[in-house]
Amino acid sequence: MKISQVLDKVDEKQIFIPAFQREYVWKRDNAKQLIDSLIREYPTGTMLTWETSNPPELKGQFKYSSTQGSVKLLLDGQQRITTLYMLIRGEIPPYYTEADIIHPIMGLYVNLESLELSYYMKKRMEGNPLWQDITSIFQRKIRAKDVVRALESFDIEVSRELDDLIDDNVRAVENIVEREFPEQIIPPKATVKEAIDIFYKVNASGVALTDAELALAQISGYWPEARDSIKAKIAELTEHGFVFKLDFMVYALLACMYNMGSDMKKLHGNENLEAVYDDEGNLVREGIKEVWERLEKYTLDYVMNLMRSKAYVDHTSEINSIYALIPIISFCYNHQAEAIPEPQLWRIIKWFYYSQIRARYVSQLPQKLDFDLRIIKEKEKPFEELLGVIAEDRRLKVVPEEFIGRTISHPFFALMKWYFKSKGATCFTTGLGLHKNMGEKYQLENDHIFPSAILKKHGYSRDNRIKYQMAQELTNRALLTQTANRKKSDNSAEEYLSNIKAMSPNSLQKQCIPEEENLWKLENFEEFLDARRSILATEFNTFLDGLASEDDDSYGELTTEEQLQALQTQMVERS
Repeated sequence: MKISQVLDKVDEKQIFIPAFQREYVWKRDNAKQLIDSLIREYPTGTMLTWETSNPPELKGQFKYSSTQGSVKLLLDGQQRITTLYMLIRGEIPPYYTEADIIHPIMGLYVNLESLELSYYMKKRMEGNPLWQDITSIFQRKIRAKDVVRALESFDIEVSRELDDLIDDNVRAVENIVEREFPEQIIPPKATVKEAIDIFYKVNASGVALTDAELALAQISGYWPEARDSIKAKIAELTEHGFVFKLDFMVYALLACMYNMGSDMKKLHGNENLEAVYDDEGNLVREGIKEVWERLEKYTLDYVMNLMRSKAYVDHTSEINSIYALIPIISFCYNHQAEAIPEPQLWRIIKWFYYSQIRARYVSQLPQKLDFDLRIIKEKEKPFEELLGVIAEDRRLKVVPEEFIGRTISHPFFALMKWYFKSKGATCFTTGLGLHKNMGEKYQLENDHIFPSAILKKHGYSRDNRIKYQMAQELTNRALLTQTANRKKSDNSAEEYLSNIKAMSPNSLQKQCIPEEENLWKLENFEEFLDARRSILATEFNTFLDGLASEDDDSYGELTTEEQLQALQTQMVERS
């Protein structure tokens, strides 16, 4: 089928995208590579379609009616067709909204002399008629003669060869719509599950779907509203700084239904729609809709409020591995009707911190989740057990040497943020606390205490790798609001810290900055780093050790639901 025919059928509501398909995930480079291959007439793959009179839920607002008869579903080729629709039509296809397109790919330009493709760059393209928006060429708003006339208006003599080349290249772009996508067709008699199984196998040879994406496709096959419901919850959490992908929510479903992190096939069958009871009539597990309803309305909000109020996590961007939240979600889900003891909440936070700084889930994620979720299910004090698992692989105690060469990308920097917030640390200039400030100008930024520009002049540049690492080390950072960071400029550390100490004597101590003024001199920069490493290591260890007492088994008097309400009240008061 020609590309032009495919796009026409999308417009005429003859080709649809099933809801179980993943979202549009291509980025600008993918779009460039596709157009480049089409211009050069390279192979660009096939389409897989399924004509059926019993379709699953469809993407977009169109609702299928049996009076329509059979419809054609695009199972493989969605990323390519969506990309071509946006670049050729210049708008988003009807089965998506603007919010669905995470990486906008419209606005691709082509050089009509070299056929180079690029997104707009003012210095290269402004005033150069050879660079044209490719959508304008597809829509015949720009023709070869327009480019030639524009060049001549700049007193550029266009040779016959260049004239012909521009014409040929415009035609090469225009002819993309005439390219064929070979079509492979699934028989109409196939069931939804069979169609999804074929969809899996085809995708395995292309841009592979993750196990969680495949599971969500199957879930959407037997529960059509699943994807939209999960996306709505993701959007709600995003508004509060907790940003997740669909994959994460599928892991949460698997954890709460089956106490597992690896076997996504458990979610594939429509038997998950029904609750399961044992021979004595006891509930073994709820149906997937009921599980999601509890997650959506209760557990996810509870865990995020817990993270914000007790762990001082304001954004998922502060978290090294968000999958450490899965065991916490599983535990809280299982204890919905019970009171969670205050000491247990602090043990959760303690384990969470160590899971980050000791990189519990940096590798073998599904297998480690299996192991940890089994402990969550079986042990009376699971987070003490989980902490012991981390201790078997990595020491818990933080030592000063671990900070050497560590930049802000290291999990220690996140712990530094959370610890400073717990101490009530403030921005050096505005005096505002660091915990969840409102307004873009008051969001947190990391700031060099000894300015990079000054250090660079004294040998701490990229020319000396070791010294450059010292300049960028997280121990040379303080936390400021964006407004304050813009005002600081490049004052010397000595002048900068002296002013802070004069204005707010406790501010330096709350951000673990050495207060010995001799260390603030440029010639003592490396001694400053040594001193701060020691302070951070000592205070981190004291902080982490004090989060939960092994002997404190007292139970809180509030139910978990009441604790959630209390946490939400705290968050309202904070904001």
